[in-house]
Amino acid sequence: MKKLTLLVLTLFSTIVLAQNNTEIYLFDIKKIDKRYQLTHKKNISSNEGYDSQPHFYDKNTVLFSSTRNGQTDIVKYDIITGKKVFINNTPQGGEYSPQRIPKSNDVSAVRLDNSGLQRFYQYNIQTGESKEVIKDLKVAYPFWHDHKTVVSAVIGEKNLELVVSNIKKQKNHILDKNVGRSFHRIPNTNNVSYINKENTTWEIRSLNVSKLTSEKVTDIDGKYEDICWLPDGSILQAKKNEIIRFDPTTKSWSSFYSFENTELRNISRIIVNPEGTQIAIVAESSVLFPVEKQLEYYNKRDIDNFLKYFSKDVKVYDYPNTLQYTGRDEMRKRYASFFANTKDLNCTIVKRIVKGSMVIDEESIISNGRKFNAVAIYEVENGKIIAVTFL
Repeated sequence: MKKLTLLVLTLFSTIVLAQNNTEIYLFDIKKIDKRYQLTHKKNISSNEGYDSQPHFYDKNTVLFSSTRNGQTDIVKYDIITGKKVFINNTPQGGEYSPQRIPKSNDVSAVRLDNSGLQRFYQYNIQTGESKEVIKDLKVAYPFWHDHKTVVSAVIGEKNLELVVSNIKKQKNHILDKNVGRSFHRIPNTNNVSYINKENTTWEIRSLNVSKLTSEKVTDIDGKYEDICWLPDGSILQAKKNEIIRFDPTTKSWSSFYSFENTELRNISRIIVNPEGTQIAIVAESSVLFPVEKQLEYYNKRDIDNFLKYFSKDVKVYDYPNTLQYTGRDEMRKRYASFFANTKDLNCTIVKRIVKGSMVIDEESIISNGRKFNAVAIYEVENGKIIAVTFL
């Protein structure tokens, strides 16, 4: 019992700690000759806090978990219009891993209540009303094999365990004692892939759900557990700032697409639509994200949204290291009246340098009829500006 309690707390802590400023990006996939390109980058979450676990509900809709008002709910995103709608509101907990239930318009999700209770629920896509799907099973990462069968990673005594559940009969079969969180249907088969962590080298395995047997597909490249499949049977794996591809013909891994650190960092979840034409990628926001957002709201003179992108204890300096003040409260005092009294306020970037966690902007500013240039050095950590130095 002690080990089980520890694992539940560990999973809960992992989810809470993971709620940094992650974003979900949607790309079109283009293949030219033998090379792949990701085009038409679009941030479909554009939200402060945790956004993750995208799922293609249909050709025009992506579901994902998103933080609002301190809780995590399910978002339905329209690819064509860009409109986002929350389909539920659960004050007592948060929803994770939303997916469409086969032969239904409804959605399933793992709900982690504030009390620590973790269960698997079905949600009405229109009303958000919920009901429990699998009773008394701590489902962590589910995948619907069909409308009556769920393959999932479930919290066990020591690790996440692979469980196949018959929903109608409420019967559960434990098949593996140490697995990862990534489950996907293998193209052109009825099997489901999962990651086995029993050995030093992790394996991608193919699960025959009907026979409850599995066989090895290939080794994972390193200790990275987020994968998905292209329709041609090749595997994509997230690896830091890169996505690599396993070719089933050559049985080897190679680069699929690599991002600069200023674009996407620490990629986690990846998923390709059934047609293989789009990919949704979860990654930490780049160091540029809070800098660009605070500039956007600076120009709008929106003090509340402007302050969101600074840490609570942000430090403001005059170059090189003279501390002027500390904290968002003091920043509000200084900027609120400035915004209110400067109707023509506008700042544009003349030149920008990004180095590690630092962003250096040369800015052209218009303020009360005056035009002048300034230089601001921003230091970013965990999606927030923790220090600003003005030259």
